[in-house]
Amino acid sequence: MKVVIESLIEGARRAHGTVVVIDVLRAFTTASVVFQRGADRIVMVAEVEEALTLRDRGAADICIGEVDGRKPDGFDYGNSPHELAAADLSGKVIAQSTRAGTTGVVAAAATGVQRLFAGALVNAVATATVVATSRPERVTLVAMGAWGATRSDEDEQCALYIKNLLQGRRPNPVAVQGLVAAGEESEKYHNPTQDQYHPEDLEMALRIDSVDFAIEIERRDGLLVARPVES
Repeated sequence: MKVVIESLIEGARRAHGTVVVIDVLRAFTTASVVFQRGADRIVMVAEVEEALTLRDRGAADICIGEVDGRKPDGFDYGNSPHELAAADLSGKVIAQSTRAGTTGVVAAAATGVQRLFAGALVNAVATATVVATSRPERVTLVAMGAWGATRSDEDEQCALYIKNLLQGRRPNPVAVQGLVAAGEESEKYHNPTQDQYHPEDLEMALRIDSVDFAIEIERRDGLLVARPVES
């Protein structure tokens, strides 16, 4: 198995083989919480308008996501795992649009990948386990970074963590937590002038391997549909 790490939206566009698009803060930590809260599936889209259209025509029940970290007009929830942790999403279809994670998924899907996953630190072991089961020749890990434009510690560290797992090593989750907590992107979660970033979001994102399922995305009826896959 060859494991390659790519970064940002350009990396998503280059990805092939089995692909894991990584967004720790916060898209795919949020997606993991959504499934824990009982959602049936998530339809991942790049643009806010696409999510709203899906809800308007009855293809989704709830819109979640962000622009500049904030809930877009007309959305039901933002891109916050803390906000969604108490939501009753039982059986719901969710439309998710974010500036990095879901945008990266859309870009990667356009390359004709073999399998496609959404990864974060919370489901790193689960993702590596499910990916390894099919014994792919090539795995591309895409660290989406901030807005898909600037590398960020949490996504790069998550990519390295999953790479080590896939290659049979046992990375230290406590060390990874420390590196991410000290990173530039983590600072905003303690900045009172940026109240769209709740401190609890960071704490939840750093619960490494707390989720026992991977999130696999498949194209169905022209939509990118994500569902949990138990490891």
